[in-house]
Amino acid sequence: MQGDAALSEDIRNATLLDNTLSGAANILICPNLDSANILFNVLKMTGSNGLTVGPILLGSAATAHVLNPSSTVRRVVNMTALAVADVSALR
Repeated sequence: MQGDAALSEDIRNATLLDNTLSGAANILICPNLDSANILFNVLKMTGSNGLTVGPILLGSAATAHVLNPSSTVRRVVNMTALAVADVSALR
């Protein structure tokens, strides 16, 4: 599914006639790290008012919660809470 269809119910209904999804996507999966990083930074600057959670790399053995040098204190707190919740879910 293209990004515009994932984020817009109107576009999705017009282009994917047999879809059963409603509302906007709450997760976007990218084919590689470069495209994920580009998308993350675009969404961070345009649609989230600077409030984001992620990026999170999903692997077969475990997840990796990524923080970069531009991470705010709020992002560090959010990612820490998410990492704790992930560990708690494993127990």
